[in-house]
Amino acid sequence: MTLWVLTVVGLCALIAVDFFIGRKPHDVSIKEAGIWTVVWIVLAALFGVGLLIWGGAQAGGEFFAGYITEKSLSVDNLFVFVLIMAKFAVPSQYQQRVLLIGVLIALVLRAIFIAAGAAILASFSWVFYLFGAFLIWTAWKLIQEARADEEEEEFEENKLLKAAERRFGVADRYHGTKLWIEQNGKRVMTPMLVVMLAIGTTDVLFALDSIPAIFGLTQDPYIVFTANAFALMGLRQLYFLIGGLLRKLVHLSYGLSIILGFIGVKLVLHALHESGVHVPEISIPVSLGVICGVLVITTITSLRASRKMAEAASAEGKDESPAKNNIDV
Repeated sequence: MTLWVLTVVGLCALIAVDFFIGRKPHDVSIKEAGIWTVVWIVLAALFGVGLLIWGGAQAGGEFFAGYITEKSLSVDNLFVFVLIMAKFAVPSQYQQRVLLIGVLIALVLRAIFIAAGAAILASFSWVFYLFGAFLIWTAWKLIQEARADEEEEEFEENKLLKAAERRFGVADRYHGTKLWIEQNGKRVMTPMLVVMLAIGTTDVLFALDSIPAIFGLTQDPYIVFTANAFALMGLRQLYFLIGGLLRKLVHLSYGLSIILGFIGVKLVLHALHESGVHVPEISIPVSLGVICGVLVITTITSLRASRKMAEAASAEGKDESPAKNNIDV
C-alpha cells in the first residue's frame, strides 16, 4: 500500500509540474513538445530501471514490455484526437490544456478498468481465454480496416457526451479556458469542457483492447497501472511532436494488429497452462523482442511507403502540367 501511495503522489507531483509549466494558453512549439516527450520517456525508463533493480528482471521486463505496447497503442489514439480537435474547432492555443485534462480523465477511467480487470482475473482464470480471443478478433478487425483503405472518418460523439450536452446545454463559442459560463440565466458547458470529455471518454474505447493487451504481458496491477500512466502522460506532448507525421505511419494498423494478435495467442497459451495443459509459454524477453521488432519494421516500411507515394504524386503532377498547358493553348 505504501508503494501505491508513493507512486500516486509522485505522478500527481509530475502532473502538477506539467500543468504549472503549461498553465498559460499558448501554441506548443516542436521544441517544447520534443523536450517534454524526452522527459517523460526518460522518467519511464528510470522507473523501469528502478523496478529492474528492486523488483527483479521479471518485473522490469514486464514494465518495459507493457509500456512500449501501451505507448504504441496510444499513438494510434492520436489519429482520433486529431479528428476530435477538428470536429470541435479547438483553437491551437487551447489544445494543450484540452489534452492535459482529457488525458487525466482517461487515466482515472483506466485505473477503474485496471482494478476491475485485476479482480476478475484473480477470481476467474477462464477470463484469460476471453481476453485472448478478444485481442485476436481485434487484431483481425484492424487488418480489415487497414485493407479497406476508407476515406478519413469524422468523429462522432458518443451517447454519454450527447446526453451531457442535452442535460446542461453548450455555449456557442469558446470562453478562454472556462469550463462553465452563465448564458441567458442558465449555467451551461463551454465547448472546452465538451472536447475534454470527448477525449477522456473516447479513450475508454481504446482501453477495451489496451487493458487486456497489457494483462497479457503481466498480471501485476501495479505494473499495469504505472505502464498505462507513463504512456498516457506523455501523450499530450507526442500529439504536438508527431502530429504531422501521423499520416506517414501508413502501416501502423498492421503493426498493432500483429502485436495484439501475438499477445492474444500468449494469453490463450497462458490460460491453457493454468488449466493444466502442457503448452509452451511465451517469455517476457521474447514478448519484448517481438513488440520492439514489429514497431521498428512497421515504422521503416511506413516511411518508405509514404516517400514512394509522395514521389509518385509529385511525378503525376509534373506529367499533368504539360497536358494542361496544351489544352490552354
